[in-house]
Amino acid sequence: MSNPPFFHDASGAVHFWVPIDGALVGASIRKETLHYCYRSTAVDDQPLETYQRHAQEIDAAVRRRVSGGSVEPVMVRDYDLHEAVGKGIE
Repeated sequence: MSNPPFFHDASGAVHFWVPIDGALVGASIRKETLHYCYRSTAVDDQPLETYQRHAQEIDAAVRRRVSGGSVEPVMVRDYDLHEAVGKGIE
């Protein structure tokens, strides 16, 4: 991959790119979202490492958002990772 994911301190988010229809779509996910969704009991979580462990699921969320009309850059939210929450499907 020519654009590896990285943690951007100033924004507090991991920035990454997802291949969609032959193009790389820029996206990001905040460290708080990663913590809440994947490591809520951790005190030493590393956002980049957490993203890398769950990249497949997070990238799929970006693809869903883009197919739903979102444009770049896509900010992945808690809701994107837990779509059933709040819909009575839990």
